[in-house]
Amino acid sequence: MSDISVLARKWRPRNFSQLAGQEHVVRALSNALVQNRLHHAYLFTGTRGVGKTTIARIFAKSLNCLTGITATPCGECSACKEIDSGRFVDLVELDAASNTQVDNMRELLEGALYAPTSGRFKVYIIDEVHMLSKSAFNAMLKTLEEPPPHVKFILATTDPQKIPVTVLSRCLQFNLKQLPSGLISTHLQFVLSEEGISFEQGAVNLVARAAQGSMRDALSLMDQAIAFSAGKIEEVAVRAMLGAMDQGCLFDLLTALSDWNGVAMLQVADAMATRSVAFESALQELAALLHRVALVQTVPEAIPEDEPERARLLEFAAIFAPEDLQLFYQIAIHGRAEIDLAPDEYAGFTMTLLRMLAFSPSVGVASRGLSVRVSSQSAVVGVSAVAKASAEPPLMPLAPVMGRDSGEAQPAKSGFTSLNGAQPNWASLVAQLNIQAMAQQLAKHCLLEELAEQLVVLRLAPEFKHLQTRLATENLQAALAEYFGRPLKLSILLGKAVEATPAKIEHQAKQNKQQQASESIQGDTFVTDAQEELDATLLVESIKSN
Repeated sequence: MSDISVLARKWRPRNFSQLAGQEHVVRALSNALVQNRLHHAYLFTGTRGVGKTTIARIFAKSLNCLTGITATPCGECSACKEIDSGRFVDLVELDAASNTQVDNMRELLEGALYAPTSGRFKVYIIDEVHMLSKSAFNAMLKTLEEPPPHVKFILATTDPQKIPVTVLSRCLQFNLKQLPSGLISTHLQFVLSEEGISFEQGAVNLVARAAQGSMRDALSLMDQAIAFSAGKIEEVAVRAMLGAMDQGCLFDLLTALSDWNGVAMLQVADAMATRSVAFESALQELAALLHRVALVQTVPEAIPEDEPERARLLEFAAIFAPEDLQLFYQIAIHGRAEIDLAPDEYAGFTMTLLRMLAFSPSVGVASRGLSVRVSSQSAVVGVSAVAKASAEPPLMPLAPVMGRDSGEAQPAKSGFTSLNGAQPNWASLVAQLNIQAMAQQLAKHCLLEELAEQLVVLRLAPEFKHLQTRLATENLQAALAEYFGRPLKLSILLGKAVEATPAKIEHQAKQNKQQQASESIQGDTFVTDAQEELDATLLVESIKSN
């Protein structure tokens, strides 16, 4: 590393062009400087580390640069260099948190009456201005009402609600936003590259998310990561430093949830407890992951193509129903809010997972098949009735499918059939392909458009375009080539499906089974007798088929 100075100080922006984010503030200030339409008092608000003091110092340089009032200070003149080094006599910075009394404010304002010593303006930067006492604000008010023409006030605060409205009304107020983690990550990568430090993308993303919108916090955390990992920023080391949980655990939880496997979910929770993972943070990260899955499900373009976890996110987006994701997200954030009320963090975390299993609107647990408020014996008999009612109905006969599993039923010569001949049943063919995850979901939502010697053309409805990832397409093409025993090209066209896709057929079959289970339970004599004798209520919505 070329310099051992603190990153947050070394890489502090020296002009507006170096600022990351806050374009709305930079544009307004730049236009005011160019047009020489300057106010006497400015107020910058925002959370810590978003650039309030940095922008104030750049603005002070713009006002006092020897080249003239400009939005692009030269950085080379004596005024610019002295402001950068903190030695400019006409720039006064006051920390209101440690100078709250009226005497401090009166002393500062007395100096404001005199002309600048070497600069064009006297600039007063008052940080955390909301910490001033009421009498100190009153002392400032007179100067803010009728300021000398050579004085500019720049106030900064993280809590503007505590500033008297009489002061707010005399300032131009700019609200600085929290920086998005993507922008912070990009800036951190630039800094590390300039410093000559090797890094892993996942490690930088972790630091960017942990900074929670503060660039200064991000650079400070990166300093800590450099020391912790001995100069090489690796994801494993950064995760250990931050106490962050492994994303793999979250993906394992969602996989178990998609399989409705409560045992697997608890095994993941036990493994997390063994590693002393903070379960409150785990619920926060789980909610963040569910948000990203819901986002990619609705707006796939929101996740960049080079995102390392994009394939997994797309996989879960295809597996979970949108309403399920919304429910799981709500359960996760409520579980985090209530974790302090639980007997312990482990109990609060696992109960949150069990809620996800218990309250899904679209999938049920077999043992929840009947929920009648009667004795346990009634429930057992009711569940048996569900199992009986949910036996798979006979399927409609499907057209013969070509391939190795169908013996020699292939057409003569080529072994392929075009639309001019007997078309294979696509749903049955998909069931025999060696595919899973995203490739399987892609195949299920397609219809067979054309089958030729070395070409398979499928049609995919536009609303499922997010399933057509490069990896899923390649896996599906490879599975088709393996099935037919020769190389072929897969082409997928976007267009409205006029026939039922395998996914729709599967969904309809589930609905039919569900309807049969409901009708069987409601018509069961034992259940109806139990309702009459015990004044019990049958919760129809709780009846689930196997």
